[in-house]
Amino acid sequence: MAEIRPTRDDAERELWLELRNAILPDDAISLDNLRSWMTAAEQVHLLAYDGDELAAVGIAMQEPWHTEPRVRPLVPPQNRRLGLGSAVLAELSRWCASRGAGALLSHVELGDEESLGFAERRGFAEIGRELQVALDLTGELLVLDPPPGVEIVTWAERPELVGGLFEVHAEGTLDIPGNEALELEPFEDWLEHDMSGSGDRPEWTFVAVAGDEVVGYSKWSMTSAQPTVAHHDLTAVRRAWRGRGIAGALKSAQLAWAKEHGYTRAVTNNEERNAPIRRLNERFGYRPAGGLILMRGPLVTPA
Repeated sequence: MAEIRPTRDDAERELWLELRNAILPDDAISLDNLRSWMTAAEQVHLLAYDGDELAAVGIAMQEPWHTEPRVRPLVPPQNRRLGLGSAVLAELSRWCASRGAGALLSHVELGDEESLGFAERRGFAEIGRELQVALDLTGELLVLDPPPGVEIVTWAERPELVGGLFEVHAEGTLDIPGNEALELEPFEDWLEHDMSGSGDRPEWTFVAVAGDEVVGYSKWSMTSAQPTVAHHDLTAVRRAWRGRGIAGALKSAQLAWAKEHGYTRAVTNNEERNAPIRRLNERFGYRPAGGLILMRGPLVTPA
């Protein structure tokens, strides 16, 4: 029987991260990133030991903008089919139930049929997909200028624009397919969790301004665990300003900055139904690089 318990300190979180990143190398994160996650959402990180061996890990988090918690048991291929995934998922479910959850959200990597079958056998069903695309930054990049009257600056250059950034965030986030019923965080929480974490910097946030009005922005989310990979965060334009080429100009400025600063690859995930941003990424030359199947299912009790 596996021993399953939560991490208790940074040393154990480092062990948790080591196995998590080995299982998900393309989504590797640092301890600083994990600490930022912990300020944004209540969560638990589970260690599953088989004897002295750390054989599996798991995570559950209750984000304030979702009514249902997200969970994910992670078992390396060599340790699967030993009951570890089921045991970890049951412990994650127990943690979620203690916080009043009646259902769970999770996700599975596209192409991981074994994990998909595991989830489906436990009552999980697909509710959406996020398609990942990547761009090689070592080649020539498409250059798109902003429309007349619009300038691209960084938030570091214009810190007073933060209120306008939040207004763009609110419109853009709710317009992403699947987010229609999302409960947005208040301004101060958004500023702390979305804009001031370990992977966020004002100089990595690009703002489209028309005079003193923020009409759009795009930002990177970086991790020291992937020092040459630039990860896109939100790209959003005010509804009244869409269709004028602002998103393309923002992305162009972002990519030029990333290349200049030594990044060799840019990666982003787009909701499958978000056709405008997917078309824009295709124009820049992004290519398919996997993705996630988003799933919803019941709490799982021990076998």
